[in-house]
Amino acid sequence: MLFLNTLARAGMGANLVKMTGVALFAAMFATSVWAEKPAVAPAPNGITLPEGYKDWRVISVAHRTDNNTMRAIVGNDIAMEAARKGQTKPWPDGAILGKLVWKAETDANWPTATVPGKFVHAEFMIKEAKKYEATGGWGFARWLGEEQKPFGTDAGFVQGCFACHTPVKGNDYVFTQPAKLP
Repeated sequence: MLFLNTLARAGMGANLVKMTGVALFAAMFATSVWAEKPAVAPAPNGITLPEGYKDWRVISVAHRTDNNTMRAIVGNDIAMEAARKGQTKPWPDGAILGKLVWKAETDANWPTATVPGKFVHAEFMIKEAKKYEATGGWGFARWLGEEQKPFGTDAGFVQGCFACHTPVKGNDYVFTQPAKLP
């Protein structure tokens, strides 16, 4: 409020002082609302949503025609280093792979382009060979929709994940091949 008093003493109009006060209040309120997002619940197996995953780098991309989704496969720093060095068989402990999934849509302004539509889910594989020995060294977790609701009713949901990944056992249970860069 010291700022508003300074404006008033400087001879600024009362309306300008009031508008500035309203703008400052609105900015503080908006900041507090956005900053108070509720915490995302952990997956039923105790895995928590990896912090900062929205800032991770892209390892690869994929488009599934069976369910019309597009995916960005991202990785934490450990996963990125392994991917760039070609050290993914096996992936090192501490590597986390994320798959961010959207429904594929046609771009309204460019009909030949496919773009992300509704967000479907975020899923993660966490490599800790000893901790997750029963599932090939990987912990699995998924959060559904923009509200990031944990997938699964109990910790047993990982058996479905592991069964799906078993055909790529020779690739350390990972479907994704890091995209080649020049």
